Amino acid sequence: MPNGIIKFEDFELDRGRYELRRGDRVLKLEKIPMELLVLLAESNGQLVSREEIVERIWGKDVFLDTEHGINTAIRKIRQTLGDDPENPRFVQTVTGKGYRFIAVTSTISANGNGKTGTSAPASVDEGPTVTPPSELGSDTSVIAPVAPATEAKPRVGRAVQFAGLALIALAGVAAVAIGLNIRGLRDRLFSSSPKPQIHSLAVLPLENLSADPAQEYFADGMTDELITMLAKNADLRVISRTSVMQYKKVHRPLPDVARELGVDGILEGSVERSGNRVHINTQLIYAPQDRHLWAESYNRDMSDLASLQTELAQTIARQVGLTATPVRLTQRSVNAQAHDAYLLGRYYWFGQQYDKSREYFLRASQLQPDYAAAYAALADSYTAPVVQGAPKADMEEARAKAESAARQAIALDDSSAEAHHAMAAVQFFFQWNWNAAERESARALELNPHYSEAHHLRAYILLALQKSEEALQEDRKLMELDPRVRPWALGSMLLRTRQFDAGIAELRARAEVQPDDLITHSVLSELYWHKGLTAESVQELARDYSPKSAAELETAFRRGGARGAAEWRLAHAKKLQAQMYVSPWDFASLTAHAGHREETLHWLEQCYDEHVPWLAFLQNEPDFDFLRSDPRYQAIVKKLGLPPAS
Repeated sequence: MPNGIIKFEDFELDRGRYELRRGDRVLKLEKIPMELLVLLAESNGQLVSREEIVERIWGKDVFLDTEHGINTAIRKIRQTLGDDPENPRFVQTVTGKGYRFIAVTSTISANGNGKTGTSAPASVDEGPTVTPPSELGSDTSVIAPVAPATEAKPRVGRAVQFAGLALIALAGVAAVAIGLNIRGLRDRLFSSSPKPQIHSLAVLPLENLSADPAQEYFADGMTDELITMLAKNADLRVISRTSVMQYKKVHRPLPDVARELGVDGILEGSVERSGNRVHINTQLIYAPQDRHLWAESYNRDMSDLASLQTELAQTIARQVGLTATPVRLTQRSVNAQAHDAYLLGRYYWFGQQYDKSREYFLRASQLQPDYAAAYAALADSYTAPVVQGAPKADMEEARAKAESAARQAIALDDSSAEAHHAMAAVQFFFQWNWNAAERESARALELNPHYSEAHHLRAYILLALQKSEEALQEDRKLMELDPRVRPWALGSMLLRTRQFDAGIAELRARAEVQPDDLITHSVLSELYWHKGLTAESVQELARDYSPKSAAELETAFRRGGARGAAEWRLAHAKKLQAQMYVSPWDFASLTAHAGHREETLHWLEQCYDEHVPWLAFLQNEPDFDFLRSDPRYQAIVKKLGLPPAS
């Protein structure tokens, strides 16, 4: 690679140092895109064919998917430069041929001498640049005329005269080329080729281009917030964060990724953080054709990220052919430190480190007391661990703090789906206020129709209210939006609506895709159990135990059948109780499996006294069907205030 710097607009391409700079900032560009950018910039506006690119960058005898390699490199160049493929400032696509670098360039050689390149049309003094007939087609009879000799005139006059004649010649050439439709020119100019409309979109994890690898949480957080903003458009199906994060740092052909996720649009990009400044590149691709629709580059202050995300979401909505959903931006400015703490909290939240996430959400709310999103997340961080199982004392403390945070979030921003979702969870799991929970969950989905967590919670609420079909529809929507975070969700709902065969088929299919998800196997075990397939149930359940305990369970089943397996599980839980908290709900289920009627009723009454959240599903769990006629069971249902099951 020759030495010297190629300058264009406010960029500098330093070939000697192998760097692309913008001002005093070095932009990251991988090896192949960098080599291709140098090749294009050195071409002085001439067409660079795809064949020449392959030969220069990979060599003649390469056995790689060079078509995809070129497309990916061009995409990354445009992304870094903030170039729009529809209205390019730098890299122009010549369909079926290659690419042309169209920006004005100047070159500073190693010895400091400068030279202006010819990527843009030359000045009047130098005469116009005329497209050679070979690039317009094979009709070589169309040749631009040469200006006749005249007596000497001032140089500028001659240049103007020659420019006029050349423009007339160009018009003639263009007229003939269009008239003969040479190389489809007329069709390309006058055809009505609309921009494809995108109905479903996946936002791939933004690439962290910051020098600090510890900034991964920031890139992930920006991805999450962008998905949340885009999902507010009811006419656009946006794939959830959980489903797209599997593609983080995985370089696959975009059409393949789109097929796997079931979308027709892909948004990819990068984020670079330097101090309190953030540089974001984004690019929209129509996946079926691997076609670039739009690209943009943004430079913002950290405190302005909220408005940037809103602007970006609305721009993308327009680019995919939808009417941008109006977003009332209540959080116009977020303290940079508060936002940073919030993103760290989300990072730990998705890792199910709820206590750790709470520390950062609390810090974010303290740094910025009007930060609604921080309060909503704080409420969830109190609710989630309690729902998973906690002693009564911990539950009462968490209930008060969760409700306070959720109310504060709604007071600060009543248009926040996350705030209403947090309140719905408080009302359902803590307060057992079923109508308030239903109302809040409906509001959350009204504000964000593609909020997968809200669909899952609403499924729970509707199930407890004995609206089984509506509950199933909500979990089906969850699986459509986010099949990976809870692969067991629909199967669990089918279990609770007594559709055992359908549930088994659903979870066997899910287990093939995510074989290591223990909850999927646990729910599948329950489905087999209630179907009467005890051997299959024990086989699935054994995955949830250590090898030693699993062997003991299988021995108990061989010796005592279903009853023997149930008694072993109950005895095992009682041993664990000496070391850790075991919920009375778990004991109720285990004693029901073993057929201990009085003991089961005792544990269910204990659940009511301790306000165990899962008691909301008392009438939905097949384990307790044998108790329905018992007055003690009916008394619990009445105290819960739930509508009786039909």
